[in-house]
Amino acid sequence: MFAAFVKYCSLIALLFLLGCKHVASSPGESWQRYEFIQTQMGLPFRMVLYATNAVAAKEASDAAFARIKQLNDILSDYDSDSELSRLSHTSGQGKRILVGDDLWHVLEESQKYAEASQGAFDVTIGPVVNLWRYARLSKHLPDPEKLAKARRAVGYKNLKLYPKTHEAELLVPNMRLDAGALAKVYAIDEALKVLKQHQVSRALIAGSGDMAASDAPPGKPGWKIELSSLDETNTAPNGFVWLKNGGLATSGDRFQNLEIDGKRYSHIVDPRTGIGLTDHSLVTVIAPDAVTANGLSTSVSVLGPDGLKLVEKTPGAAARLLRQPGDKVETFETRRFRAF
Repeated sequence: MFAAFVKYCSLIALLFLLGCKHVASSPGESWQRYEFIQTQMGLPFRMVLYATNAVAAKEASDAAFARIKQLNDILSDYDSDSELSRLSHTSGQGKRILVGDDLWHVLEESQKYAEASQGAFDVTIGPVVNLWRYARLSKHLPDPEKLAKARRAVGYKNLKLYPKTHEAELLVPNMRLDAGALAKVYAIDEALKVLKQHQVSRALIAGSGDMAASDAPPGKPGWKIELSSLDETNTAPNGFVWLKNGGLATSGDRFQNLEIDGKRYSHIVDPRTGIGLTDHSLVTVIAPDAVTANGLSTSVSVLGPDGLKLVEKTPGAAARLLRQPGDKVETFETRRFRAF
């Protein structure tokens, strides 16, 4: 859920089976497949797009990567000079702070999912996440007293937004915002918009296990995405989906977890308890955009099967949840999931 716990290994393998051959789209014109990779926000971003020539493809991808970097400068919780961090430093001071459009959008979306999930999703989780970052390094659970103190600074209701003025106020001291759950996927959605502005309408952008796609590759019904299994990396695929004009997000503890005294803790922390999740699970959500997909996948990870109700209520969204509370893997799918 958080920026510190980026998925260095993708939960989903992209099946780019189309090769680099030219596919006719209209007389005298052809599309060629191009692929670009850059490290942004601490993880590799991968762009696969179709353009008529290499110059156009490079210009479009450069502009899209520049947009991702710009958003990292705004939304990073690691950079003390980012707009997000500067806002955090005003916590408990009784100040209403004017925020820019990008940060406003991420905060507004975060609060929407916090309300819908009754706090299972929470952008104010920063103080607790910092303790769990250290726990992963030290291999020890967070100190109970420090955890209790951190939890007093957590709570989405302590973040007040003023829609008319685009101001935000952090009501209690020591609050720290962590936008990692949505910052990456917002950057993916925005980068896809930049590609469209450069007349690239057939593209897929992936930031580890989260992605968004515009139109399908030439001659295909969509981008073929292989679904991961809950555990072993070398197991057979768990099926695949076709993605176009939408986003796909995954959440789970497959690669990011901590084991202490025989108990496995996920990198995803339940904001309501301050404890890393112990429910071994993998959530895949498809939605109209990557922000919606990630907001739902994170919420479902914390809520478990009950969280699928949020997906059912969201137009155009579908989800699959794999979980292993004991020896057997349980599978849950929303009614729209098989349509993909």
